[in-house]
Formats: sequence, structure tokens, C-alpha cells
Amino acid sequence: MMDDQITVVKCGGAATIAHDALCAEIAALQRNGRRVLLVHGGAAELDRLAARLGLPQRRLTTPSGSSSRYTDPATLEVLTMALAGKVKPGLLAALARAGARAVGLTGLDAGLLTARRTAVHRAVLDGRKVVIRDDHNGRLTRVDPQLLRTLFAADVVPVVSPPALGEDGHPVNVDADRVATALAGALGAAELVFLTGAPGLLRDPADETSVVGRLELSPAEPPSPEIAGAGMTVKLQAAHDALLAGVGRVLIADGRRTGPLTAALAGQGTTVTLSEPVRTPAGS
Repeated sequence: MMDDQITVVKCGGAATIAHDALCAEIAALQRNGRRVLLVHGGAAELDRLAARLGLPQRRLTTPSGSSSRYTDPATLEVLTMALAGKVKPGLLAALARAGARAVGLTGLDAGLLTARRTAVHRAVLDGRKVVIRDDHNGRLTRVDPQLLRTLFAADVVPVVSPPALGEDGHPVNVDADRVATALAGALGAAELVFLTGAPGLLRDPADETSVVGRLELSPAEPPSPEIAGAGMTVKLQAAHDALLAGVGRVLIADGRRTGPLTAALAGQGTTVTLSEPVRTPAGS
């Protein structure tokens, strides 16, 4: 069941995202009775911290061409430090300055996020076909939103990031867009907002004025990569999953501008919906 008072916001950790402005808007929405969950990543901060520690960062490319960060044990440690030790405290401090009470969480807290680590990857690494066994990326298998509901009831803003708790009891890196999608679905959020480094989905990735204002996706088919444009494939896939899970709408909007969340909620960006309602099986 959809809760029209819940908004889930996903922001990246890049310096171009207007974090202070976003946190001020979240605090204002909270004062007006809105329940807001903030999910964040932090790839840029991870890269900066890894460089300072002298830890090279590498990418895994699957035979099909998809790419992901090679999260070996050392990179997983740096990822946790970057997200939980740098990006999250910055967001919590900004929320506090704006007058909001907030709590920082990772998926490890209270069983919030559970994931299955991919034990074996066949990939191309540094130009060679290899089998990778020490990568700590995985896919979400379960979310438990009870702690978030408790925090909402106490008028607290939850701020959530990876890693998740692996089914084997060890941390697992998971995609933050997927985290936002899964939590929005579990909470029955009215909307899921992706704040990005672009003004929305673009018809022409080289032209920021070519924003697609509205996009309807078929419930029966995943979004075609051809409509996604550069860097938006994962977000459109996440949007599709969120809508199928019962989220009312998904907004992809510019996180760099002043008042990014207010602008997104007002429709300045791309609004993604389903072309027809999801059919619920009889008796369910």
C-alpha cells in the first residue's frame, strides 16, 4: 500500500550535488509533516580516499559489457570509510544545521539490507579475461524497513548507504540506486527522487536542454538501453523496479541546482511512471 507522506531521495556524493540546499529542503519537508528517507552513495569520495591511501581502483567488465567497481577486501574497507566516515557525517551535520534530527545508517544496522555476494565473476580486468573470486559486490535479497518506520514515528530523518549485510554475515557492496529503489518499494513511498549531475533524462546526452519531461514505461518490459542515454541505464532500470513495487512516481532531476528537491517535486526534470497499472493476481 502506498503511503503518500513518504518520499525517498537518492543523492550521490559528488561535490557538484548541492548537499546543504538539499538538507535544508528535507528539514523543511519534515517540519511540514513529510517523512523523508535520504539514501546516498559516494563514489567520488571513495576515489579520493583510495588515492590518498595509495589503493588503485579498477573496474570489472562482464562479457556483455557492463561495468562495476572491483570491490576487493581493501576497497570494501575504503568504501565503508568513505560512505560512513565522510559522506554520511557531512549530510548529518547539514541536516542538523537545518534543524532536522537525523540518524545515519548503513545496511548493516538492524538487518536493514541483506545481500547475496556474487561468489564468482567472469570478467575482463586490465584487458585480460579472468575469473574473480574476491569481489565483494552483490545483489539485495531482502530489506527490513521496520527501523525506518520507527525513526519516522520519532520524527527523525534516516540517512542510509551501503554496504549491506551479506547472507554469510560479512559486508557486501550494493548499488545505492538499488538500495533506494528497494527501500522505496518496501515503504510504499509516494515518490522516489534521484538527484543527479544532469537535469534529467536527456534526448541528447551532449545537450542539457534536451530533457525528457515525462516518460512512461511498460510494466511488462524493462526499459530499453536506447532510451536511457549516457549514464542513465541503471537509474531507469531502478525506476522500473520501483514502479512495479508500488512507488507512485520516480523523478530524475538535477542535484546541482539551488533548491534541487523542491524543483524535482515540482516536475523540473524527468517524471517516470508506468504506462498502465500493475495487474495484481487474483487472490493476492
